[in-house]
Amino acid sequence: MADGLVCFDVDGTLVPGTSSCAWVAAVLGHEAELVAAEAAYGAGRMTNQEASVIDARGWAGHTEAEIAARLEKLPLVDGIAETVAWCRERGLRPILTTLAWTPVGRMLAGRFGFAAYCGPVPAVADGRYTGDVAEHLDEYGKRDFALAQGFAPERCVAVGDSRSDLPLFAAVGMSIGFNASPDARAVATHLVDGGDLRAIIPLLDAQFSSV
Repeated sequence: MADGLVCFDVDGTLVPGTSSCAWVAAVLGHEAELVAAEAAYGAGRMTNQEASVIDARGWAGHTEAEIAARLEKLPLVDGIAETVAWCRERGLRPILTTLAWTPVGRMLAGRFGFAAYCGPVPAVADGRYTGDVAEHLDEYGKRDFALAQGFAPERCVAVGDSRSDLPLFAAVGMSIGFNASPDARAVATHLVDGGDLRAIIPLLDAQFSSV
């Protein structure tokens, strides 16, 4: 049985300098529209549900295999495999708490060993994306997914970078702003900047050694 929970955001945290949605949209041809929607969400002018509807339309007609192949080349920070392994070796449950589409979480969980993931679900029919959203998720859904894992808040750490992490940051025992935006930096328990996720390990070690 796991002794603690470590929640990792994806876009802007594990994926540096961009989002998984923008990475895919650059190939599918709707990057400008998607980036504008993400900026509006970040500024609080659009809900994630609205941004997801815009992005989902750009996936219409493309196959699951096509998107999966694109995601295999997604840029990632260094040290993910080592950080996940460190968590598991110490009886901690590493999960992805993200607003990235579920195919992104599925790929990362399969590659690195995250125990679970959440995310909005793009609709699929006969192996092709329809352009619709089958299930929405927002920043409160991220928080609720983490808390539903069954750990006491003081045994939970959240690692993230932006607006979508704020409800979860407020609900856990420790929050780490990793290359964080100003709003996340303002409320995070600790701040870490850099290109290697292993830089958070001393903070995790101190937290779970003391509670």
